[in-house]
Amino acid sequence: MTVLSDKSIVKLIANKEIIIEPFKETNLTPNGYDLTVSEIEIPNGEKISKGKLRIPPNHRFAISTKEIISCGQNHCAQLWLRTSWARKGIICSFGKIDSGFKGNLTLLGLNSSEDEVNIEIGNTFAQIIFEKLSTPADELYSDRSGNYQNQKGITWSKE
Repeated sequence: MTVLSDKSIVKLIANKEIIIEPFKETNLTPNGYDLTVSEIEIPNGEKISKGKLRIPPNHRFAISTKEIISCGQNHCAQLWLRTSWARKGIICSFGKIDSGFKGNLTLLGLNSSEDEVNIEIGNTFAQIIFEKLSTPADELYSDRSGNYQNQKGITWSKE
């Protein structure tokens, strides 16, 4: 697999082979794109889409990206937490974004620090890195499981 450069990402968006909506050029990185926070929720039910949410120490939380992401049959993607959040004690477990997926992303995290961490709507939180597959996918995510296809907002586990 090949990691795509900023130039390749812009070209693939123009050709509609991958989707980042809305797209802001200032969020491009040399080899990815910084995703922004649209919603934040703590499992106790506190959820916001404006302002900021205080994440207490040792608490889980979920974030929905503002951006809708789609990978066509030739691409997949991976997610990385921005290191500024890791330095504050946030840890996350991210997976691959399958070829054929489309929707907002739900990112799950934990405040592992001894301090509260404030996360504000509109902050950049994670970086998406697009990769070119060695061959086009035979079956896209939408054709296989598709459990989270076209998700909007925070989506907790469906299993």
